[in-house]
Amino acid sequence: MDCGQQYPVDRIIYVCETCGGLLDVCHDFDAARISRELFDQRLGSLQTPYRSGVWRYKELVYPAVPDDQIVSRPEGNTNLYHSPTLAKWAGVKTLYLKHEGENPTGSFKDRGMTGGLTQARVLGVQRVACASTGNTSASLAAYAAFAGIEGIVFFQNRQIALGKLAQAVAYGATCIQVNADFDRNMTLVREVADTLGIYVLNSVNPFRLEGQKTIIIETLQQLRWQVPDWIVVPGGNLGNSSAFGKALHELHELGLIDRLPRLAIVQAEGANPLYRSYEHGLNGLEPVHAETIATAIKIGNPVNYAKAVRALRWTDGVVEQVSDQEIMDAKALIDRQGIGCEPASACSLAGTAKLVSKGIIRQGETVVGILTGHILKDPEATIQYHSGTLADIESAYSNALHQAEPSLEAISQILETRQAVS
Repeated sequence: MDCGQQYPVDRIIYVCETCGGLLDVCHDFDAARISRELFDQRLGSLQTPYRSGVWRYKELVYPAVPDDQIVSRPEGNTNLYHSPTLAKWAGVKTLYLKHEGENPTGSFKDRGMTGGLTQARVLGVQRVACASTGNTSASLAAYAAFAGIEGIVFFQNRQIALGKLAQAVAYGATCIQVNADFDRNMTLVREVADTLGIYVLNSVNPFRLEGQKTIIIETLQQLRWQVPDWIVVPGGNLGNSSAFGKALHELHELGLIDRLPRLAIVQAEGANPLYRSYEHGLNGLEPVHAETIATAIKIGNPVNYAKAVRALRWTDGVVEQVSDQEIMDAKALIDRQGIGCEPASACSLAGTAKLVSKGIIRQGETVVGILTGHILKDPEATIQYHSGTLADIESAYSNALHQAEPSLEAISQILETRQAVS
């Protein structure tokens, strides 16, 4: 992405041989064929591939791929929730939550995986692999099985949410737990892939990020192409942040939007290398040892750092950090609205509130927060929060599980007490 070196689309390569930077998919867009009206006409389509919330925007994702090569379940078409209650809590006039947990395997990774597995099929590869904190593995396993390709996933050996591990196992992937954290597994999977000829589907793969661009495109379409003031997204390996910046830049260049929103990337305090870099002018990345309850973003050496910096500069963006306490409280509030999310997703709401308190996001502005994963991805964290058993976390918004004897009197007492408290 730095030096302008180009490689053919049918070559398996992730890093530029000249500058060492990660690669982008560069499109020669036929602007005459791309319009809001085209995408609006496809809304609600039953036709393959346009019924997918990724491939509805095929001209912006992978224009030349034959339809019969596309691996789609389909994905996307996730809801955009308007929540006045959460907006009031965060301190803004208007807040929307884009819920990527409503994808087929329960996370935004499905949008990227349809792009990555489609390219794997185009290339004719037989094995695909990833390192994962959980969501990527679930998505890769499902899409690989759907495509008839062997899936291989590398996990760290602790702090993997069971809801995610169970998916990878159930979908039939070869699951390998390695005595290392995500960052070491990321290095290892690339070494193994280079040696054994396996196609890597982490976010070093540029075709992954083309699919993830559609989170932003679909959000803007749902807003009738009216641009919000802010888009707030959790930051881990920074694939979404990178994809969002690329999507917004391309949409603006094509004239589909008339201005760019500002991007806010929110990291957990215990996994905050981008935030630390931002505090020092984005002049380089120093990896950290990552520790956070938000396992989906427990990454200390994000591979997409340079692309995320580019996105921040394109959008006059900012970076914030939030504590595990702030994450779990925000999650409890999102859950209480009947929307629900995994812990990492709640960085969007917690980060919005923090940026409002600092005067960076103004109270009259419109914010779209991205929820990256489903509530059932990490049910242990939810139950432990509400039972008050999470270490170093106070359950400010707990909903305790009640125990009762099998009698009308015992149950009535609980309900009357509950009503009085409410």
